[in-house]
Order: sequence, then C-alpha cells, then structure tokens
Amino acid sequence: MAIHPIEYRYGTDEMKFVWSEANRLEKIMKAEAALARAEADIGLIPKEAADIIESSIGSVELERVKEIEDEIHHDMMAVVLAISEKCEENADKWVHFGATSNDMLDTATGLQLKEAVAILDAKIRQLLDVLLTQAENNKNLVCAGRTHGQIGVPTTYGLRFAIWASEVARHIERLEQLKPRLIVGQMTGAVGTQAAFGKDGIEIQKKVMQYLEIGSVDVSNQIIQRDRHAEFVMWMANTVTTLDKIAVEIRSLQRSEIAEVEESFRKKQVGSSTMPHKRNPIKSEQICGLARIVRAMIEPELQNNTLWDERDLTNSSCERVVFPEACVLTDHIIKLAIGVIENLRFYPDNIRRNLDLLRGLNMGEAVMIELAMRGVGRQEAHELVRSSAMESHESGKHFKDVLLANTEVANYLSEEDIINLVDPDKYIGTAVEQVEMVVAKLKR
Repeated sequence: MAIHPIEYRYGTDEMKFVWSEANRLEKIMKAEAALARAEADIGLIPKEAADIIESSIGSVELERVKEIEDEIHHDMMAVVLAISEKCEENADKWVHFGATSNDMLDTATGLQLKEAVAILDAKIRQLLDVLLTQAENNKNLVCAGRTHGQIGVPTTYGLRFAIWASEVARHIERLEQLKPRLIVGQMTGAVGTQAAFGKDGIEIQKKVMQYLEIGSVDVSNQIIQRDRHAEFVMWMANTVTTLDKIAVEIRSLQRSEIAEVEESFRKKQVGSSTMPHKRNPIKSEQICGLARIVRAMIEPELQNNTLWDERDLTNSSCERVVFPEACVLTDHIIKLAIGVIENLRFYPDNIRRNLDLLRGLNMGEAVMIELAMRGVGRQEAHELVRSSAMESHESGKHFKDVLLANTEVANYLSEEDIINLVDPDKYIGTAVEQVEMVVAKLKR
C-alpha cells in the first residue's frame, strides 16, 4: 500500500531508483568487493578470497538480507552475513575484514550521491538551456517592470529570463564545486584510526576509492562528517528556491487581471471541478509547494553533523528520509520547471495593455533624466515630473498631455521630445545587449 506521495505522485523513476533498497544494497556490496580487492592488493587477505567475495555479491538477494536483519537487528551485519553465505572455500572469513559498518554505509551513500548528482546536473543544464532560449527569443519583448507590485519603468521579458538563467548557472557552478567534497567514501575503521587495517590503512582506503571511482576523505571518525551532506542539501534548497521564485512570478503574471503569460493548458485539461472556465497555474504552484519541503530538510541535515564523540546513530534514521526525499523532490521540481518554462504561452496584447496601463506615468524617470541632462537640476527635475505625474494621476489625463501643457517643461522639451520620452519601447537601456551577453557567455 502506497503511503508517501513520492511513491505514486512525485519524482522520476531514475532518481527513485538511486535511492531504492535494491540500489542501496548493490552499492554496499560494491564497497565490500572493493575493500576485499584493495586488501588483497597489499597482501592483507588472499587474492582468491577477494575474487570469491567479488563474484559472490551478485547472488545476494535483498529478501535474504531482510530476513537476516529481522533476526539480528543490524542492517549492515545482515549484508555481511548474506555475502558470507554465498562465499565458498573459507572466503567468508575475509568479508568486511577490518571495516566498520559506516565504512560501507557511508561509502555506499557516496556512490548513490554520485548517481543522484549526475541526474540533477543533467537536468539543471537542460533547464539553463530552456531559460537561455526564452531569453534570446524574447529579448525585444518590452513589458512593464514592477517594484513593490506596482508598475515601474519598462523592462523586457528577455532580461527576466537572462537574470534567471544567470542564477541557474551559478547553481551549476556551485554543484561542480561541491562534487569533490560530497562524492567521497571512507575506510577508517571503528573510530577513524584504521587500527584494524594495520600500517596499510591509508593505502587500503586509497585503493578502495580508486576502484569505486570516487573521492576519499582525508580524515574521519566512524562516519564521514556531515558538513559535506549539509552543503548538498543546502544546494538543493537554494536551487529549488530559485525555481520557486520563477514560479511565483509566473503565477503572478498569469493572474486574470494581468494575464501576460500562461502555463500550457492541454486540450482536455480541467481547471476546476466547479468552475469550467478555470486555467490554473498548477505546475508552478506545485513547484512552490514542494520547494518548501526541500528547504525544510536543511535543519535536520545540519543537526546530523552534531553527533556525540566519534559518532552516534541519530543521523542514520534522519538521513533515510532526508537524502531520498530531498533528491527526488529536487529532481521533480527541476523537471516541472523545464516543462513550464519551455511551454510558457505569452499574450503580447496584454503585455502591451499593461505597459500602457498608467497612461505614460511609468515613463516619469525618462522625462526626469532628460530634463536634468538639459540643464534642470536633478532634484528640481524630479519635483517637476512628480507634480506632473500626480496631476495626471488625479485628473486621469495621459501623462504626455499634462507635460505638453506644462509651460516650465516646454522651456526644455518639445512636443516631439515628450512623445519620444513617454514611448516605453525607447527606454529599455542596454537590456537587449545584456541578454545577448548572458546568452553568449552561458550557451554551451
């Protein structure tokens, strides 16, 4: 019986598999095989035993591991015993030799994280491409800029997408930077001294990680320190928060009163069970809702780094939830964002309507700057334009007409000047150039 929505509603099959019981067991057994090979390389155990251990792990079944765990109540020792059952010629006595449970468990987590990061990396790069395409396609689409929820001077949709693309590119950069800190394993023994491995402990650890093709800790105690994992969880929270921000903007711009953009709406899609006309931004809302869950994982994972002495077990149960849930939901959110942004529908008539909604008032800065350039002091120009704007606001007249009737303004600006200055298409500064620079920089 499915209980958690991840089981039946959210997440991709590829990310769910990374955190499945079967894949977890496979990674633990790979770590066991790598340890045996490394120990055989330095002569700590017989090479024949390492060969048998490596060949035996393929026949270990998850169901048998669970049966043993039900009897002994120790998950890692259940794996060791399940492998040992499959080993012939006394090779079983060399399984897990010198290691502690978390050498295998944390190293297996490193292998899972390597797979999870690869999935997230590919998807977030796809998201970047979609954002850059929208930035390039809409670099000349002038729209109303808004601050405090109020219409300000013009901007362009291309610039909005370029800003978001730059932010996503920084997340990609951060992910690259944290990979070597995150994707690591350890073979340090009971409390980190490697005493059970003898004088060759450092070399054994090095060889194990080379076989597994992941990094190696420099020092550790019984577990890999959780600052590494906390950084990754914070990366996921930071990333989904960017997508939360984008989704909030899309939801706002899809309001009936604004209606500048809209999520794609399928032919047979239903928006409401009682209001047949509804076209709701449900994907964007889902992004915003699930982002809250991912952000909520930060505090538990930070606390997983504050363990007693060489370690306690409080992190273990917590991470069984944090790692799969955060990764599955982050992957799901990125996939949703790709679909929403790639298929976003624009309404140019509504964009223009909102741009002209204030009857030219949003062009006050352009008039003020031009007056200042022509000899009116900046503060004096600000007051002159402000008073004209208030008159336009109160009277309902177009800002252009108020300016044309102002004799003081007429001393500096002609009718043609005023007409040009209140034209929003002529006041977007370097927006187009900025978009082109971002696209050129970030396109692969």
